[in-house]
Amino acid sequence: MASTISILGCGWLGLPFGKHLLFKGFQVKGSVTAKEKTGDLARSGVEPFQVVLQTNKAIVSDERFFKTDVLVIAIPPARVESIESIFVQQISQVIPYITKYQIPKVLFISSTSVYNEENQMVKEDDVFIPNKSSGRALLIAEKLLQEHEAFKTTVIRFGGLIGQDRNPARFLIRKKEKLSGTKPVNLIHQDDCISILYQIILKDIWGETFNACCPDHPTRKAFYTKASEVSGLPCPTMSDQKVKFKLVDSSKLVKILNFQFKYKNPLDYLAASSE
Repeated sequence: MASTISILGCGWLGLPFGKHLLFKGFQVKGSVTAKEKTGDLARSGVEPFQVVLQTNKAIVSDERFFKTDVLVIAIPPARVESIESIFVQQISQVIPYITKYQIPKVLFISSTSVYNEENQMVKEDDVFIPNKSSGRALLIAEKLLQEHEAFKTTVIRFGGLIGQDRNPARFLIRKKEKLSGTKPVNLIHQDDCISILYQIILKDIWGETFNACCPDHPTRKAFYTKASEVSGLPCPTMSDQKVKFKLVDSSKLVKILNFQFKYKNPLDYLAASSE
């Protein structure tokens, strides 16, 4: 059973997950890219480290960060041009440290952006080439880690992240174009993300790939109309135009982990937040 967990990337999801692990009795190490943010980690109880991944090297303040039972990689591709090659090179800089310190298990947080929208349900074993550069970057990084024989990697592909301080209604306000309201959403709450990651470590599930989204997929119009009502923000007008979509199937996760979602439908979260 793992006793020490290192989280590479203590951001919106990584830091709350670290706090959860501390509560469960684990020793937790966490990394940030900016030195001034290490204080936030220290105050939370997470042992702070500074790790900056570049395309040709990793800048590591203290290699004790990699003395761990499980490495959680929680860094998303940046939204910049050429991210496909940049992100893969960044992940490549981590692997020598994994092998050097003989970390046996890696948990890589990926995204359902690896799937294309072809008007169908998508499952983990589907064969495809992502249309989006971020999706291609993540898929290559997944394979890079999972095909390495020195350690075992489990990949978790999260849908759109909601909860905590993320107001979904603000997402539409930033959009300039008129969106189709008929498209189903693939979302997951932060609480369920944390529970899934914890269960993978607790139950020692390695060498797997999991989709992780709310089992129910309301339309974009239904979800964002409710989100706007709850937040008191105006809901932008959406069209009834039919557009390509995908439905992310998380049944493998539910079966293998015997997992029960706190929020099976993202509308449940909105209803709870309005109480």
